[in-house]
Amino acid sequence: MIIKNADVFTEEGIFKKREVFIDGDRFAESAGGETIDAYGCYAIPGLVDIHLHGCRNVDFSDGTLDSIRGITTYEASQGVTTVVPATMTLPEETLMKVSKAVKEYRENFNPASDEAELFGINMEGPFVSKEKCGAQNPAYLHDPDYEMFSRLNEASGKAIRLCDIAPELPGAMDFIEKAKKDTVVSIAHTTADYETAREAIEKGASHVTHLYNAMPGIHHRKPGVIPAAAENDGVTVELIADGIHIESSVIRLTFRLFGRERIALISDSMMATGLPDGEYALGGQPVTVKGKLATLHDGTIAGSATNLMDCMKNAVLSAGIPLYEAVYAATVTPAKSVGCYDHSGSITPGKPASLVLLKKGTLETEAVFLRGRRII
Repeated sequence: MIIKNADVFTEEGIFKKREVFIDGDRFAESAGGETIDAYGCYAIPGLVDIHLHGCRNVDFSDGTLDSIRGITTYEASQGVTTVVPATMTLPEETLMKVSKAVKEYRENFNPASDEAELFGINMEGPFVSKEKCGAQNPAYLHDPDYEMFSRLNEASGKAIRLCDIAPELPGAMDFIEKAKKDTVVSIAHTTADYETAREAIEKGASHVTHLYNAMPGIHHRKPGVIPAAAENDGVTVELIADGIHIESSVIRLTFRLFGRERIALISDSMMATGLPDGEYALGGQPVTVKGKLATLHDGTIAGSATNLMDCMKNAVLSAGIPLYEAVYAATVTPAKSVGCYDHSGSITPGKPASLVLLKKGTLETEAVFLRGRRII
């Protein structure tokens, strides 16, 4: 297959007019067969969402193969072709069910399916702060426990790619030093001050979960987590650009402060994503959804009702982020942050041929290709 006349997002992180070759399920140096004229379109890699909870009435924490397939099928249809779904603060037996389901799903994955790649698990909770638990269920909070993490990681086939932690909790620093060899440790749902956050980073934490949300804001005398992360070039931060969690000027400020190489756009989507307004759930807690806004009944924001493709488009169309920067932050940075850039996140010969065509101007999705097959 040959896709011609598109402005293609390159490995250098810019757009160039060139042809894209697909041979079987892989990008290639050359190919024959069908030719698609993509004039008036951008060609971008399939997006990589490293933090989502669910969509279309299923939740990753259900711990079932059907729920996983529901998520991966929907995400692929939206042009999100690699996912690392997140658990919630739940009992270990529930998290164990999720871990075992992920192992079974990955071992039996069919590349010819219309499902996004499930690269692993984002373990969000239970090692988080009561004061900043947000939509996490406080009944199941747990101090950092490396043995518990190891049991879950082993059951998942060592598929936990991210593990969230509030570094002010008892045992957190020891946990970070042990777990950093197994996973990416992320600062999250925390009341940590600057010194504690900086120590956590020095111990090996290299990621921050949904920056600004569920953590102290920046104060000129109490800097907190955000400046501690900003001044360390080895730290990647997540950003929810759904138009609800973060105001547009702060999205622009974050790109100036961290740069696209350190920002992973995420959706944090929950089961209402792709469905009408109504009553849903997140981690077993009731959630009301109106438009893009999802809240617990006490008003706490409870994840997002927007997929990553729409978040990326919102960053461009509403916040004014240049498209090449937003695409980079929705593909290259998240893929590198969790270790899947060798097969995701770019249009590179040899990688699985997952690609999205967007119309210039509107950024409407014209086509989605998943591992060499057009599915939209």
